[in-house]
Amino acid sequence: MSEEIELKFIVHPDGVESLLTQLAEWESDYSQYEHMRAQRLSNTYYETPDNYLRRNGIGLRIRGDNQRYEMTAKTAGKVIAGLHQHPEYNVALENAELDLSRFPVEIWPEDCDVASLQQSLIPLFSTDFTREKWVFTYHQSVIEVALDRGEIRAGALSEPLCELEMELKLGQTHHLLALAKEIAEFGGLRQGCLSKAARGSHLAKGNPVRPCLPLNRLVVDAKANIDQAIRAALEQALNHWQYHEELWVRGDSAAREALPQASALMREMLVLVGGGVPRKVTTLFRSALASLEARLQGPDGAEMCYSVDYLQSKLVLTSWLVESGWRDYMDNKDRIKLQGSFKRFADIMLSRTAAELKSAFSSPLTEVQYEQQAPRLQRSLYAFLLLSGAYPAEQVEAYVEHWRGLLQAVEQFAVDRASAMQLETCRKATQMLSPFWLHSGGQ
Repeated sequence: MSEEIELKFIVHPDGVESLLTQLAEWESDYSQYEHMRAQRLSNTYYETPDNYLRRNGIGLRIRGDNQRYEMTAKTAGKVIAGLHQHPEYNVALENAELDLSRFPVEIWPEDCDVASLQQSLIPLFSTDFTREKWVFTYHQSVIEVALDRGEIRAGALSEPLCELEMELKLGQTHHLLALAKEIAEFGGLRQGCLSKAARGSHLAKGNPVRPCLPLNRLVVDAKANIDQAIRAALEQALNHWQYHEELWVRGDSAAREALPQASALMREMLVLVGGGVPRKVTTLFRSALASLEARLQGPDGAEMCYSVDYLQSKLVLTSWLVESGWRDYMDNKDRIKLQGSFKRFADIMLSRTAAELKSAFSSPLTEVQYEQQAPRLQRSLYAFLLLSGAYPAEQVEAYVEHWRGLLQAVEQFAVDRASAMQLETCRKATQMLSPFWLHSGGQ
């Protein structure tokens, strides 16, 4: 078993030839590489009629290359933006026939009957592509860079495949990220969050429209510390960004609106932990985020996601998250603070957030004052998402809907003065709210 750690980039069709040329001519002070000839790869992915493998976070395929075959199982891992981390098991085969008994038994769920599972597996989709590889020795790490061009097919449905994968074969993840930043300068690349298996499975379902998703509450383990919660929050927000960026590039213009929401969630998390994470520590992250936000406010379309500046900023966010950049330049005292209970921290911050909101809206405001308070109210809604995960969703929603209603009333009042009565009703309702969390710090 090995852990597959790779960065995946989608290559713009118009940028393939330029990418090949620049890779061939590329020089670096820190690396050397060996170019491997292109090879044709055929892959068949398997699944049961009831999607047993996918429900258990397992991907299964047989890959063929010039009459040589390999069976691969990838088990549940995680994806942070375009960085994919998965445990991977590979078995050489004499022919293109499944033999699940050759995998370690521990990769299957406890109640799995492996022989029965094999009998129920059917081909789900296939990928056929040409792979051209470069193996880099970068600093002290070995990194494989592969350009895949071909198609993914499920029955009568298909979609083109044109992606660059960078896989860490040996060494440090930060070297993989550093090499990615150099190659990003070539242009025509964007981070990809959907694996070949995910894309093929979607086609096999009939290629339904992928829906835009709401921002979810942050839910972490009951014993999670603040450090773990920071990571979970940024990871959740960045994956929300990446998913909707994919939809936007694929033609769903409404998905663009989710990107600044994800950005606002990340910013609010940094504000909430500002007492333990000094502002100077987050400078690099906030600068990259500001660059992305500025691009989103411009007139550019989804093609912008392939620009060098956009990708470099995304890689800063990815690197900062993967390498826990918020710990940089912190002394031991500050780092110890991050080991405190996130549940207790969340209760304290919920009390503080609610108290500030109630104070801000304790009496009727003027039109200008309501307009000035709207951003605070919006930020507080993001704070509730980040801080309320330990409590039942029904209780949280019953509380938050009043503040959400007040924000909507404020926005409506800005365009229709006749809605003043409704605005006042909403304001009074928020003043009557009781906390759903345990008291920590008073209200």
